Amino acid sequence: MSKLFDELVRKRGFSERFIYPKYEDLPSPWLLPDMRKAVKRIKKAIDQGETVIIYGDYDADGVTASTVLREALLLAGAKTIETMLPDRFKDGYGMSAEVVQRAREIGAKLVITVDCGSGNTEIVELLREAGVDVIITDHHECPTKLPKAVAVVNPKRKDETLTDEAGKGLRELAGVGVAFMVTKALVLEGLIPDGQEKWLLDLVLIGTICDSMVMNEVNRILCFYGVKVLGKTRRVGVKELMKMVGLKTITADSIGFQLGPRLNAAGRMTNAQTALELLQTKSRTKGMELAKKLEELNNARKLQQMLAVREINEWGIGEEPVLVRCGNWHEGVLGIIAGRLTEDYARPAFVLSEVEDGILKGSGRSFGDFNLAEALKACKDTIIGGGGHAGAAGVKVEACRLQDFTKAINDYYRSLSLTDQGRFLEKHADVEVSSLEDLTLDFWEEVEQLEPFGVGNEMPVFELKNMFVLDKALMGAEKQHLKLMVRGDNGKSLKLIAFSAPEQWREVEEGERLDLLIHLEANEWNGLRSIEGRILDLRGC
Repeated sequence: MSKLFDELVRKRGFSERFIYPKYEDLPSPWLLPDMRKAVKRIKKAIDQGETVIIYGDYDADGVTASTVLREALLLAGAKTIETMLPDRFKDGYGMSAEVVQRAREIGAKLVITVDCGSGNTEIVELLREAGVDVIITDHHECPTKLPKAVAVVNPKRKDETLTDEAGKGLRELAGVGVAFMVTKALVLEGLIPDGQEKWLLDLVLIGTICDSMVMNEVNRILCFYGVKVLGKTRRVGVKELMKMVGLKTITADSIGFQLGPRLNAAGRMTNAQTALELLQTKSRTKGMELAKKLEELNNARKLQQMLAVREINEWGIGEEPVLVRCGNWHEGVLGIIAGRLTEDYARPAFVLSEVEDGILKGSGRSFGDFNLAEALKACKDTIIGGGGHAGAAGVKVEACRLQDFTKAINDYYRSLSLTDQGRFLEKHADVEVSSLEDLTLDFWEEVEQLEPFGVGNEMPVFELKNMFVLDKALMGAEKQHLKLMVRGDNGKSLKLIAFSAPEQWREVEEGERLDLLIHLEANEWNGLRSIEGRILDLRGC
């Protein structure tokens, strides 16, 4: 272990168990609430040949979780399984009443949710009245009063306390992670051959990364082995998508910024069925068609996003601590726009659009100490409904009450007397690099052992002090990208890149001295690998 990597690991507080995870260290699935009830009911459905409906969600976590559970049930011996996904525009998040009608039509006796259901009390009751049992598997915040399902397998249940270290780790599972733990329980019950479940870890990796889950020890185990499985995945659709985007190295970035947006684009722009079919198809030709379709949808998403952000910026931002903006924008990109505003202006943001006469629907994004789920509870008298996570939430508001909601959410923010929230968005160095000679390929290979990165295990940030600018170039059609060649005092140089660099960065001149924060990355050209840096921040000395 190099001195620089040793310093990085010590500052992060990573144990050897974290750096070199073992699959057998996964916590027992029986720690999750109602898991035994869920497995008992699934076993009954298999033994009696019942038709089962899996009800998922329209994002990458939802479609991967739906596919994991479907394949698990097939491995366990289920014969007839139908997967349903909500339509973002018609149904919104969670279970729709259509599942009740569909269960009647096909004679389903069991509905299993993935990545949703904890708040769908009314739909669960309608299914019960129709003689259909429900198992909920989810990871979202739960209401105090749970739906009357056969089992509610959710690590965030308020009536269950996962107190030991293993149990606490389960609280950060994605929806696909919970579905995988159901699979593990089926293995332990002898319904699935031991080891077969590991082939599902490619999907667990994708869903966990795309849902921005905390990379604690449990998720690290799942994702560490998920990288290995994705590298030799049997899914022809996933292979075609990886080929289309030119994905050569499996990292958190390549999943989060290449695969994830394309899988999510289906649910954002039309419906998630395209993404679900891509994950499940056995036909290479069909996989190519679906990958192309996802690419087209993602390009449409990017255009809608760009136009909306440009329009909001032209309006001006104002001084309110929570940005609330409403316009005639595509409903599927509202959350991305809110995230972009939060990133650009260091403020929580809600972005809304009129989805029906007099009704606005929107998404919010936050950071730091401002919890959106709690904020919406405080504003409940001004909205039709809403909820979600601390950092991301959805909301529905009457158009005539938009100003009331805007005032209420900002009044609530001010009532918290939060200070110095910008610190949560600032980049901070993990270690200072005293010599560029330390940034070798061998060192980069040590850093790569920490992949996949994620919340709580972010890509390391390195600080370069007093670097001399040897060369500067502006690239791109609008000269928006910055390339620098910098040199340290020992004579070693390093190439640095900043894509869509801020204007003040582009004013840097050759001969200047700079302090920089960077990510490292390996560049491969003509079979040769070299180390480069991605600029996160720079300032003159």
